[in-house]
Amino acid sequence: MNVDLFDFDLPPERIALRPASPRDGARLLVVNDAGLHDRVVRDLPGQLRAGDLLVFNDTRVIPAQLKGRRGDAKIGATLHKREGPRRWRAFVRNAKRLRDGDAIDFGEGVTATASDRAADGSFALEFEGDEPVELLLDRAGRMPLPPYIAAKRPTDARDADDYQTMFAAEPGAVAAPTASLHFTPDLLARLEAAGVRHATLTLHVGAGTFLPVKAEDTDDHRMHAEWGRIDRSTADRLNQARANGGRVIPVGTTSLRLLESAAREDGVVEPFEGDTSIFITPGYRFRATGGLMTNFHLPRSTLFMLVSALMGRERMLGAYAHAVAHEYRFYSYGDASLLLP
Repeated sequence: MNVDLFDFDLPPERIALRPASPRDGARLLVVNDAGLHDRVVRDLPGQLRAGDLLVFNDTRVIPAQLKGRRGDAKIGATLHKREGPRRWRAFVRNAKRLRDGDAIDFGEGVTATASDRAADGSFALEFEGDEPVELLLDRAGRMPLPPYIAAKRPTDARDADDYQTMFAAEPGAVAAPTASLHFTPDLLARLEAAGVRHATLTLHVGAGTFLPVKAEDTDDHRMHAEWGRIDRSTADRLNQARANGGRVIPVGTTSLRLLESAAREDGVVEPFEGDTSIFITPGYRFRATGGLMTNFHLPRSTLFMLVSALMGRERMLGAYAHAVAHEYRFYSYGDASLLLP
């Protein structure tokens, strides 16, 4: 499909620079067969049915952005996928000043050697020393806010909390599963009281989620692989919910992509552990997904293509036009939508 089909007008002031406070006070646009409904996230228990199962991503964001030097050259690196105990694939700024075998000093006693430059310009970085890489990143790294926010303000101490979900448990993501940022313990308790259950899976979100689609046709775009896991007990819970007539509703496109990667043609979810680079565009037949809660995405993005596949492109263009006109806040720190096909 032509990527231009997924373009729309988004005024830059609609991109949120801070999250709503309280978290469940963000606005919620419900999109279903009855039309468009303006709500807030704390209304969610009344929008779902007893027996529905929400699926959250329990990945935890690591401080994956690094600034360093190779000689007199400034080098920036954004880690996006672990390749070994001390080895990460990274997108590099000022990559023309970097060669295989060069050492980069990131300060705070953190040094890495670059190698294996890929066609996309990324390098493998092998961190030196015996300390766990997570400790090195805690010293030298910064939270990797999306470029649409970072271009307008610096990362600060608030982001260390704001950019983690209440489910964050498994370190490894370089971007938050942002639809889950809207949840609080109180909201989760109210959902449970309404008969809406939840489960967690793990997908370590990579920086590739921020990359623009440069191809003119969706067939020519390639997704970066991300590592994920669904264990047997979680798969059993997902399948039981569907067998009992409930809807399995991922919270966030990351949860949805892993869920669909693990689902068979008949919708049964199998245990899964490994990489997925699934790219969902209109025409895709969803196997296990009964709905989606997600934030508002950018024009021409793979994420807007995904929601168009779930709900229909024309319907989503109409929903997004409504969101823009009614001043919903977009992207990682923005408001949410509940999509019920």
